[in-house]
Amino acid sequence: MRGAFVNVKRLLWAAALVLCCYGNGKALTLEDCVLAGKNPVGIEQMTPARNAGMFYRLSNDGLRVERLDITTGNFTTVFDTHSVSDCPVTAWDGFAMSDNERTILLWTNVESIYRYSFSADYYTYDCRTHRLTPVSEEGGEEIATLSPQGDKVAYVHHNNVMLHIVGEEGALAVTTDGRPQHVINGVPDWVYQEELSMLSSLRWSPDGATLAFMRWDETHVPMYSMTLYQGDCNQHDDYALYPGRFDFKYPVAGERNSDVNVHTYEVATGEVRTVEFIRSAQGYVSSIDFAPTGQLMLGLFNRKQNDFAIERVDVTTGESRRVYHEASKVWIEPDLTQQVAYGEKSFVIPSEQSGYAQLYEWDYDNHLLRAITTGHENVTSYYGRDARGVHYYQRTAGPLNRVLCSVDESGRERLLSAPQGWHSATFDAQRTCYVEQVSDALTPPRYRVRKASGKAVRDLELNEDYAARFTGRDVPRREFFTMQNDGVELNGYIIKPSGFDPTKKYPVIMTQYSGPGSQQVTNRWSLDWVNYFATQGYVIACVDGRGTGGRSRDFKTMVYRNLGYYETIDQLAAARFMASQPWVDADRIGIWGWSYGGYEVLMAMSQPGSCYAAGVAIAPVTSWRYYDTTYTERFMTQPQDNEEAYDAGAPLNHIDDLKGRLLLMFGSADDNVHIINSMQYVARLHAAGVMFDMMVYTNMNHSINGCDVRLPLYRRVLEHFDRELKR
Repeated sequence: MRGAFVNVKRLLWAAALVLCCYGNGKALTLEDCVLAGKNPVGIEQMTPARNAGMFYRLSNDGLRVERLDITTGNFTTVFDTHSVSDCPVTAWDGFAMSDNERTILLWTNVESIYRYSFSADYYTYDCRTHRLTPVSEEGGEEIATLSPQGDKVAYVHHNNVMLHIVGEEGALAVTTDGRPQHVINGVPDWVYQEELSMLSSLRWSPDGATLAFMRWDETHVPMYSMTLYQGDCNQHDDYALYPGRFDFKYPVAGERNSDVNVHTYEVATGEVRTVEFIRSAQGYVSSIDFAPTGQLMLGLFNRKQNDFAIERVDVTTGESRRVYHEASKVWIEPDLTQQVAYGEKSFVIPSEQSGYAQLYEWDYDNHLLRAITTGHENVTSYYGRDARGVHYYQRTAGPLNRVLCSVDESGRERLLSAPQGWHSATFDAQRTCYVEQVSDALTPPRYRVRKASGKAVRDLELNEDYAARFTGRDVPRREFFTMQNDGVELNGYIIKPSGFDPTKKYPVIMTQYSGPGSQQVTNRWSLDWVNYFATQGYVIACVDGRGTGGRSRDFKTMVYRNLGYYETIDQLAAARFMASQPWVDADRIGIWGWSYGGYEVLMAMSQPGSCYAAGVAIAPVTSWRYYDTTYTERFMTQPQDNEEAYDAGAPLNHIDDLKGRLLLMFGSADDNVHIINSMQYVARLHAAGVMFDMMVYTNMNHSINGCDVRLPLYRRVLEHFDRELKR
């Protein structure tokens, strides 16, 4: 096992501004690092308009929708709340524009359902008549979706798909069989939302004549119940004396998924049809889209998620045809399959079939036309192509960096950004220009407008004021290093403590996430609790072990059917590597993690070779048998097919080997990693006579946020490490 430390290079001109901050002045505070209001300035969310260089945005006060020319900075107000008589809304939470830009869909009074989904009160605004009307009198609609012509709105209410004609009163029920905890029309069930990133299945055909949607029958999916209390943050006064509960369908690994069907609704006739397609038992319809040709495109996974196909459906005849198929010995990334871009004559899809994520072009008759990109870097985001046939995308440049590129029809790639740092782009509809966001380990995010060629047009936000806030203050920074374990090179970073003295011995906190395809060691800006903890006398270290992303498919999928094995070997090796440094106290090493990272904390602290004196596990999985089908089976297959690995990868089964003092933290209303994980783990700790510490956050979800709880959470973490690593 060997390793080498390297300093982060000064990549961009603004780095000098930030480097001046690393002095011996006023100390960094925890508030600087973990409060949202202290973050760098971003730019508002923008929706591409039809015309080149144009975007729509919601004003910061939520009162206006504006059309912005990003190349000049000039904007025009297309909707102003104050100009609408008797408008009952004081501010809007979001908006959407119809394809023909004649109708604006606006929403307010957002109420969260799961982590990403919500209900709201929706309104339409006719840009020609200047009339604002509610989509329904009841309010509380879900996933409202405008037709391309802006004359119709489909939405879901009480599990049924509804249709509202813009300018008319009332709504038509497209479905009537919706029933809570049994049948959901339009809105994806919990696992589709959480693990397949599908928040809506409502899709309009290009001509607006057909609405497609999915139906989830979750009748046979096991129920999960969460106890709710009155609490103090967003109080439930109904539960002041007797607790309440929240019930939802949640299939754990090996259990039954929802039965899913696809339907189409013809607006002219009111006919609802069931779409026929080739499916595998308990598989997934992972995507639903209309191609510009008017044909319905379905992305289909088998249950193991190692077989993916796209079927083309003629909504007039009902005829379906497979136009793409990919099979693998390991899982296929859903994130890649959901970046398919459908064109008039062909479609572009990212795939890791070569060992790295590359772009491929296929026609609608299942013929591969060409590999658009090649090589040993991964395409991580596809931005589309312009009228000349030039494709734009983000890719890795070594695991730590993300760069922007284009490739023309001859296969010639052009680098549009600096070769290092973390670059992403938001393109206009015509791919003539884009807003670039870029940062690196030394430089906060900067936003610039660029031509499609990469030529700078103007600056939007450089975050100079943000950087100036730290002038003269002590802000410990990251340094990257590499180490080897089992002959494999691993990437890491360290943050050395304030006033670092190489002749002294320091305690270490190892931080990691370790989940499949994730990355923590990246050349992008981050100011978080780790920076503050370094000012308190700790060396912070992070290593991305085997199974993490940004590298080859083989590196990532080494953990297939064996979660917790290679990740733990590499985290233990990383701890030993840190212990070998002359300025580290080998007896004072701790480890921290949240969610999958919390799981890995428990696994790493419970191995015979563990050297951790303390650990903090937040919202950890303690057995993959408790976690959902879609995520768990993607990496582990079903428990009945892989029992030994399920048992070996469960911290519940390694209690007797737990070393070091553990702090366990979780929210009591976590709908993702359920409270059963921690409570069963606690029961095993008690049975084994193991002493530990615990913090429970009443009615809090997986993120444990809101009501200023994050500050005391991190203070409690620091208190734990201070007590265990500094005594």
